[in-house]
Amino acid sequence: MAGFKGQASYSVDTKGRVAIPAKMRNVMNPEAKGTFTATRGFEKCIFLYPLDGWKEIEEAIGAKSTFDREARAFTRRIMMWADEVTLDGQGRIGIPKPLMEFAGISERALILGAYDRLEIWDPDAFEQYLNEETVDYETLAERVMSM
Repeated sequence: MAGFKGQASYSVDTKGRVAIPAKMRNVMNPEAKGTFTATRGFEKCIFLYPLDGWKEIEEAIGAKSTFDREARAFTRRIMMWADEVTLDGQGRIGIPKPLMEFAGISERALILGAYDRLEIWDPDAFEQYLNEETVDYETLAERVMSM
């Protein structure tokens, strides 16, 4: 599978819908059936996993021991935010209100490709995140890609 990549900024309509760029929709496997699982991401963003990719996340969660306190806590947190959203005829999804509030999204949404998922950010929050990064791009690339 080719990964999600790129970025796009779109308006969020009054019903909480945002368009998913065609180049990102086209990456989805037919098995996803035009459906994503939206859940709370990290750094105040929303993660969108295609339905087939979300199944892998659920399998990994299911393999964790229910006797492990942290595994239970993580399972509760990721699953309580999870909600399926399906592309409409205009290539839009409705963002669940609790996730919009968590990410601080109101009028605009920045959609980022992040290989196996999409991330939805408030554009100002993403700019702040970038400005607060303490590790420069080259150092980060060296640390992550040399593992």
